[in-house]
Amino acid sequence: MSVRTIRKVITGQSKQDGAGVKLVRVFGYHDVLDFDPFLMLDAFDSSDPADYIKGFPWHPHRGIETVTYLIEGIVEHGDSLGNKGNIMDGDCQWMTAGSGIIHQEMPQSSDKMLGVQLWINLPAKDKMTPPKYRDIVKANIPVVEDKNSQVRIISGNYQGISGAISGEYVKPRFLDVKLNGNSEWILDTDRDSNLFVYIVKGEGCFNPESLECISEKRAILFNEGETFWVKTADEGIRFLLVSGTPLREPIAWGGPIVMNTKAELNQAFKEIDDGNFIK
Repeated sequence: MSVRTIRKVITGQSKQDGAGVKLVRVFGYHDVLDFDPFLMLDAFDSSDPADYIKGFPWHPHRGIETVTYLIEGIVEHGDSLGNKGNIMDGDCQWMTAGSGIIHQEMPQSSDKMLGVQLWINLPAKDKMTPPKYRDIVKANIPVVEDKNSQVRIISGNYQGISGAISGEYVKPRFLDVKLNGNSEWILDTDRDSNLFVYIVKGEGCFNPESLECISEKRAILFNEGETFWVKTADEGIRFLLVSGTPLREPIAWGGPIVMNTKAELNQAFKEIDDGNFIK
């Protein structure tokens, strides 16, 4: 079977978003063709509440799903469907914006804020699906362990075990993988899916023909292949692995709205201005 080779390594750019949250935009607007069906990945890692406490006050979304996975920290949230609560250590919030939702995410002061938010594009036929919110608590995320690895299955499957969610549209695989030092890990993958990893901590070698390791706080996008391979250095590694089938559809993207045509994008912003955005 063919082993996936590295297509590119991305460090990302420091940004401020929301009301002044400091984050790293690992990939985004200029990378959509490469990462399709994934639109954006923001990473948070701070021990200073001043970096994130201003949060993301009420704002709209349409045409996408947002997945917030919190390794450490607390985020209060609320939305126009009436959902509200807290995302805690190890929890995941999976929100389908669909035809339109307004929500807010307000990180709370904690010892450490560590996590990511992933934007997943919706297929054209599902852009205007009714919005939906799913609260995935840590206890409901399956964990598979062996002597050298611990794999948390947020979505998709691993070793025949289904994750906490399957996804209704793109159906991505989303794994949180921790590997011990000096170990090797192999994963069978759908050959035609787009697959990337984001290294949270540690470093690893992702090319069987090279011992050059790639360190934390980087994303690696892989070429097509049937197998994903990684070998760790002394320290071990923790990374998030995400894969999904490309949509290969046109994208019209304006801020929190992602549609397929400029006309659809303009219509969304007109509805926001007119006060009839929520269907």
